[in-house]
Amino acid sequence: MHRGSRSRRLVETIAGAVPRVVLAALTAALLCAVAPAPSAAATLTTPAAVSAACATDPAKPKRQLRAMWISSVANIDWPSRTGLSVAAQQAEFRSWLDLAVQKRMNAVMVQVRPTADAFWPSSYEPWSQWLTGTQGGNPGYDPLAFMVSEAHARNLELHAWFNPYRIANHDDPSKLVASHPARQRPEWRFAYGGKLFYNPGIPAVRDFIEDAIMDAVTRYDLDGVHLDDYFYPYPVSGQAIPDSATYAQYGSGFANIGAWRRENVNLLIKELDQRIHAAKSWVSFGISPFGIWRNASTDPLGSATSGLQSYDAIYADSRRWVKQGWVDYLAPQLYWHIGFGTADYAVLTAWWSEVVRGTGVQLIIGQAAYRAGASGQDAAWQDPAELSDHLTVNRGHPEVSGDVYFSAKDVRADRISSFTTLANAHYTRRSLLPARGSAAAPAAPSITSATRGSSGVALAWQGSATSYAVYRVDGTPGAADPCFFADARNLVGTTRQTTFTDTTASATAPYTYYVTALNRTHQESAASAGKPATGSGTGFSVIVDNAGTGFTAGSGWGTSTYSTQLYGSDYRFADPVAASDPAWFRTAIPSAGSYRVEIWHPANAGYNSAVPYIVAASGGNQTINVDQRSNGGQWRSLGTFTLAAGTYDVVGVSRWTSATGYVIADAVRITRL
Repeated sequence: MHRGSRSRRLVETIAGAVPRVVLAALTAALLCAVAPAPSAAATLTTPAAVSAACATDPAKPKRQLRAMWISSVANIDWPSRTGLSVAAQQAEFRSWLDLAVQKRMNAVMVQVRPTADAFWPSSYEPWSQWLTGTQGGNPGYDPLAFMVSEAHARNLELHAWFNPYRIANHDDPSKLVASHPARQRPEWRFAYGGKLFYNPGIPAVRDFIEDAIMDAVTRYDLDGVHLDDYFYPYPVSGQAIPDSATYAQYGSGFANIGAWRRENVNLLIKELDQRIHAAKSWVSFGISPFGIWRNASTDPLGSATSGLQSYDAIYADSRRWVKQGWVDYLAPQLYWHIGFGTADYAVLTAWWSEVVRGTGVQLIIGQAAYRAGASGQDAAWQDPAELSDHLTVNRGHPEVSGDVYFSAKDVRADRISSFTTLANAHYTRRSLLPARGSAAAPAAPSITSATRGSSGVALAWQGSATSYAVYRVDGTPGAADPCFFADARNLVGTTRQTTFTDTTASATAPYTYYVTALNRTHQESAASAGKPATGSGTGFSVIVDNAGTGFTAGSGWGTSTYSTQLYGSDYRFADPVAASDPAWFRTAIPSAGSYRVEIWHPANAGYNSAVPYIVAASGGNQTINVDQRSNGGQWRSLGTFTLAAGTYDVVGVSRWTSATGYVIADAVRITRL
């Protein structure tokens, strides 16, 4: 289970006191299993439909969800502690996203409602105590809006993670902020095992939980809604869940209280699925249940395991959610090693693969990064290859669409180099996210330039899609072979921009580039026409966009997509103030010399007429005032400047101006002359 506020006790303790066994040998056949590539007409350059004759590399899958859980409860991952400044909180979160990009992940699952509270300004529930240390305390910005913007700037999906029923990790209602719904409506809650929970059997409670979650869905550009494994509370010896009166009131027609409890949870899942997709069809709905549904000794449909049964213990009928199609993906927490007698990872992966087969529900495996190399864990978890071996097992099951790791700090810790071992074997290339649903693919983009410079090959293209995939092929083939796109061997990057610099390119080797477009649910277009890289590699030109990693701005800068004259996916805006508070564009200047500095901004009559642009030139900063009311949507030259070599903030946009109207920061271009 996700640790949440509960101590990091072994999952085996929950599963039952059974002797532990060491790592079992993997069979050679399993190690070598490769799923066949999908078929397509050989005449099409359509990456989503590739000829079955293409030989694919199982270590470089074309599509695979790769994510980590970023847990906020008890400040497990983020924020690292309460009371951090806005700038410190934001810097920490950016570092988690940068880690995900570094590890070639493509999604994060971030806990935004850990204890019946909110990481956004919710009208339903108070601000989370894990932000400021005080429940209801305003953190001074909108964390969820910030998180979505930063994730999308890195082309990472953000799945907002909600805990449905947990109110508090204590059982004293007086510790809740006075306005808390659970304090205002005491009949909605019960105490159990030293904690407070919403009562899942009360219809009004179910409606309220759904409304609180839907508030985030409708107001923010989420990619997914994610629930963890906390449904009815995990059993505590000698204690009974105090809901007999609720059962007497609402349980008519059920054979027993267990069946009624399961139906209460089922209704939450079913209704959330309906409401999410009615509001935003592209948002993915997934759950990460406890790894065992039922044991085969109890139910012939169950797995060959002997641990806690979530169907019976916490009333989570996760198998039914799949069979009914109430979820887009399921991410069972298979937090056991290969060969563990009570719950063998390989056995459960095979069982869950069979459950999802033919349903259209994607199977994502929850991986226990927190156990690898940790003190006190079984011998199997002291093997640097254990986690990597899990993904090798997955290759034998084409139903497995990816993995998610608990938790972010354990990915970063990389004890005994376990995650490095995994990444070196399985994450050597980027990967597209698995496609969801049956939406039509977007039109193919058109590459307008592929120019080799000192920092790599800079590409630009025209297209109208959510994101793009960039492929590089050696040489200059006369026509695109569909097999170029069968796996990720030629995939060099993804982006939500219409520009990309291939920094891994050789300075002299001949290359041909192709770009495909992807929609919100990751259907992929046909490939663009190929574009050979041109130029000698001696020139230098770089574009720094506000959505890129080289851009920084304070909390006073908002994000907008209002103007159609924007560069890339969005731009930043701020009110003028009697203080500089600049937004900075940082890049690496390869050598001292003369450079042309250009800016891009949308224009509007209501924007500022005297925006101070700061250029960090050799000999001191130079300031150029720009009228942003006109001449927008194009490159405008600030002039030619002598710049020093190094990586630094080269161009800033200051808010310190006496003129009225928004100050805009969008993009800069720096070219060696």
